[in-house]
Amino acid sequence: MKLSLIRTYSYYTFPNFHKPKTQSPSLCARLTRPVCSTSLKPKTPLFLRPPEYSATLSDLKRWQDWAKTLSSSIGSSFLDSDNGPDPSLLCRELNWLIEDSLEDHSVIPQLGIQDNSKNVRLKVDIAELYSLWKQRIEGRKPFQYIVGCEHWRDLVLSVEEGVFIPRPETELLVDLASDAVSNNEELRQGLWVDLGTGSGAIAIGIGRILGTRGRVIATDLNPLAASVAAFNVQRYSLQDVIEIRQGSWFEPLKDIEEKLSGVISNPPYIPSEDIPGLQAEVGRHEPRLALDGGFDGMDDLLYLSNCTALLLKPGGFFAFETNGEKQCKFLVDYLENDNAGSFCNMKIVSDFAGIPRFVTGFHQ
Repeated sequence: MKLSLIRTYSYYTFPNFHKPKTQSPSLCARLTRPVCSTSLKPKTPLFLRPPEYSATLSDLKRWQDWAKTLSSSIGSSFLDSDNGPDPSLLCRELNWLIEDSLEDHSVIPQLGIQDNSKNVRLKVDIAELYSLWKQRIEGRKPFQYIVGCEHWRDLVLSVEEGVFIPRPETELLVDLASDAVSNNEELRQGLWVDLGTGSGAIAIGIGRILGTRGRVIATDLNPLAASVAAFNVQRYSLQDVIEIRQGSWFEPLKDIEEKLSGVISNPPYIPSEDIPGLQAEVGRHEPRLALDGGFDGMDDLLYLSNCTALLLKPGGFFAFETNGEKQCKFLVDYLENDNAGSFCNMKIVSDFAGIPRFVTGFHQ
């Protein structure tokens, strides 16, 4: 269930920044809080819902034909306007929606049979299917929000409107963390943080690598994101490894006494003035809180860098995702000069498309 939401933006010249004043919070070694303290209840993804509805295959075929016609009617207009989906991608999404809606996938080939009165069990009412597909085409609602999930690495993660959708390129942050602990048992057994966790994707990926030897605390300012992340953590039975805390960046870690072994983040990094020009699926529906990185996109990256210099243990690892080559180079230069002596072995790592995307390093 992949929707083209790849972040590709033009490059920028960054002004000088002053290091914000930060205080080293007192930090605890044990995860004693519940997996998440927010009271919000996330929506159940379509594929996990019980099959409480029914319809004839003829009714389902009638809806499918209508949806195909609506998808074809847009031609290349979405693609031309903002690099949005074309009819071929929308038709693939339509097939995925049918799969998620049906209890029994073996009946899908029978959709080609005319006037088929056979009843099938659905996880969503046929009237809601019409509404959902209108939202997808006419409202440009991301497909992941339509079905309530995203396939990421080998995970199927719950997402809903108001929660940032994890991107394929971000999967590499988990690989980078895996490389860091592969021959370093001290880092594997330590405390890691995923800052701005969103759906919990990065935290879950790292938690599965650490196993029972390490711990992960994932934070997010958005209470809905914290709730959805907790849901995903519980689905993968990682409550003993991962704790979700609601709050801004490092703020929820004030009770932690130990230094951190790893700091990982995919923070907002899109310049504010570029938000209106984003693909409609992104700009209209995904939370601005997870997108907007300030004037030049660097606000949160610089803040996280300063705090990481204070809270990462000697030999500890960090990895941040950025907007591209210019942000990567600027961040490395900032870390080498404004945080001189704090970090070593810094690298710029490219994503799957060959775009410099990540900055990694170790604390001195």
